[in-house]
Amino acid sequence: MKTKNVKRLIFAILICQLAGLVGSLFTYESIPNWYASLKMPSLNPPNWIFGPVWITLYTLMGVSLYLVWTKGLNKKNVRRAIMIFSIQLALNSIWSILFFGLKLPFYALIEIVVLWFAIAFTIFEFYKISEKSGLILLPYIVWVTFALFLNYNIWVLNP
Repeated sequence: MKTKNVKRLIFAILICQLAGLVGSLFTYESIPNWYASLKMPSLNPPNWIFGPVWITLYTLMGVSLYLVWTKGLNKKNVRRAIMIFSIQLALNSIWSILFFGLKLPFYALIEIVVLWFAIAFTIFEFYKISEKSGLILLPYIVWVTFALFLNYNIWVLNP
C-alpha cells in the first residue's frame, strides 16, 4: 500500500473515531448516574460491551469510507456517497447527545430511526461504488437496529 493510501486510511478511521469520541463525551458521565437508574429491557447487554463494539464499528466505517474515497473524489457518485456518509456520521453523534447528554430517549428514538435510514442509504450508495465498502457496513446497521430496539424499550419502560 502506498504511503498516500495509508495516510488516507488512517485519516478516514480517525474521522470516524472522532465522531465516536464526540458521542462519548456526552455518554461517559451519564452512565453511572442517569443511565444506571433506568429500567432496562431484558436483552440489554452489560455496559462494558458498548465501548469495544463501537470502536470496532467506527474502524469498519473508516475502512469503508477509505474504500470509497480511493475510487476518486473527482467522481460525482463518490462525492455524493461521502456526503451521505458524513450525514449519517453526524447523526450517529447526535444520537448520543440526545439520549445521554440531554436525557431525551423519545427524541433519541426518532433520531435513531432517521440514522438507521441514513445508514441504509449509505450502504446502498457505497455498495454501488465498492461492494466491499457496502458489506463492511452491515455490522453497523445490525448494531444500530439493536440499539433502536434498546432505545425504544428504554423509552417505554421509563415514562
